[in-house]
Amino acid sequence: MDLQPYLQRAVEAVREWESEWGSFRRHPSTRLDEAAVRHALSAYTSRLRGNCPFFHPRYAGQMLKPPHPAAVVGYLAAMLINPNNHAMDGGRPTSEMEKEVVARIAAMFGFPAAALGHLTSSGTIANLEAAWVARETNDRGAVAVSDQGHYTHGRLADLLRIDLRMVPSDDDGRMRLDVLEPAVRRGEIGTVVMTAGTTALGAVDPIADVVEWRDRYGIRVHVDAAYGGFFALAAGDDSAPLEDETRRHLQAIADCDSVVVDPHKHGLQPYGCGCILFRDPAVGSVYRHDAPYTYFTSADLHLGEISFECSRPGAAAGALWLTLELLPLRSDEGLGPMLSAGLRAARAWHALLLESHVLRPYMPPELDIVTYFPEPAAASAAGVSQASQEVFERGAEAADEAFFLSVLRLPGDQFARRHSDLETDADEVRILRSVLMKPEHEAYVELLHRFVTDAAAR
Repeated sequence: MDLQPYLQRAVEAVREWESEWGSFRRHPSTRLDEAAVRHALSAYTSRLRGNCPFFHPRYAGQMLKPPHPAAVVGYLAAMLINPNNHAMDGGRPTSEMEKEVVARIAAMFGFPAAALGHLTSSGTIANLEAAWVARETNDRGAVAVSDQGHYTHGRLADLLRIDLRMVPSDDDGRMRLDVLEPAVRRGEIGTVVMTAGTTALGAVDPIADVVEWRDRYGIRVHVDAAYGGFFALAAGDDSAPLEDETRRHLQAIADCDSVVVDPHKHGLQPYGCGCILFRDPAVGSVYRHDAPYTYFTSADLHLGEISFECSRPGAAAGALWLTLELLPLRSDEGLGPMLSAGLRAARAWHALLLESHVLRPYMPPELDIVTYFPEPAAASAAGVSQASQEVFERGAEAADEAFFLSVLRLPGDQFARRHSDLETDADEVRILRSVLMKPEHEAYVELLHRFVTDAAAR
């Protein structure tokens, strides 16, 4: 998709709408000197060149990539108007679009049509709302989350004064239910936070197994699917390269109480665009508040009435709406093939790592995150850390064959359980981690593997 003509058309469409309201004189304080604009813009774009090439498959570091051009066009068009999706009169069209895209995301997870939800500025805020609602609707006990869960849950627990219990994970990075269940059975846990796609390893917690406890023990089950939520599309596609257990647990999100997903990750959107969904719309009563100067223009639901944040960008909803019109939430077209490409890329790289004499896989990928390390000169955990750090640094500094990875820190004992042939001489081990969330990675993974191998061999 050639971005420029559609950006121009978006600007023209908004200007046409503006002209329908009659001309008026712009205030002189808003005028800018064209020479100054050119100079400042040149300096600005020059500084932006200091970014890593997030758009390129050579970048396989963090969970970063540019939004889809459709999202850019949709965001720009609405941003020129700058609607606020707090109340209907702040932006009825984009408020309606938000309700529509949230309904599509709810359907993707198998939530009922009556499910309550909205967009947020991030997965952190979405998880904050889920934790807040859980606290207000179930005061039975503490909140449990895996030690591989996102660090934001610790912050949110501090903010909301919630008793947070960290549950150890197994060697695959998934929550250990044998440790969790006794505390749940004793009534010490009121809410269990399951992670669908940990940000370190891409692991999916055993969601389906915990859902079976909900009625038995009276707990709430919340899923933090900020990273891996959109793989629910792949879970419904038998041809997608997912393990049966991963598929089962992603499908079980349909029976959970709430779920968070970030469209600004696999949903192709610009930052920030998160989403929170609640199965039971009655939890909307927790949000109840009065804004006497705001909710007067419509008897319809104002999104500010069911969201924690007040001012919310209508442009984010517009961008997501336009994207999903062109790339629907389906496994066989639209977004689905992009997700499957990342899964195949991760498995292809893992296969190459298994055959390598220079690099060693840490563990098989569950989603689209690959973990590995160079074979160290010194057969020890400390040697792994040193070699990983050197490859990480060499990649970014290489001239013609630059590449970008990330470093993952693991507890020494956790690393040792998978690689017992290496001496455990450190409490913490650094390995390499690659996020293959761009579909272009599938065709590029052999070259990326060669770049990393060459750097490790040196």
